[in-house]
Amino acid sequence: MFQTVLKEVVDGTEGGIASLLMDLEGITVDSYSKSDAPFDINIIGAEFSVVLKSIQRAAQMLEAGDAAEVAIQAAKVTTLIRVVGNNYFIAFSLRPDGNLGKARYMLRTRAPLLLKELL
Repeated sequence: MFQTVLKEVVDGTEGGIASLLMDLEGITVDSYSKSDAPFDINIIGAEFSVVLKSIQRAAQMLEAGDAAEVAIQAAKVTTLIRVVGNNYFIAFSLRPDGNLGKARYMLRTRAPLLLKELL
């Protein structure tokens, strides 16, 4: 089920490269990458899990509410992270010219399906 949703997110978004479902400790639940992906999405997820935890702590300290989404735009890849429940997140990487709006929509609408399966 996880693989199906992750594949749907990547294949359904222009410029999609790879996606994963990971817990906040950096342990991958499942992932999907196109065959020509220029990187390992698991490494991206593990590195950004540290960043996401820091952002969540900062949001709590500022009493800003729970962090829901983070986007990291680099020269060669944009990675969008969406929190799923209290302990998981989806990371989705796409080319810089990819459709970020569609990526955000796909993650927002697919996250509840993944959460349902996690519970």
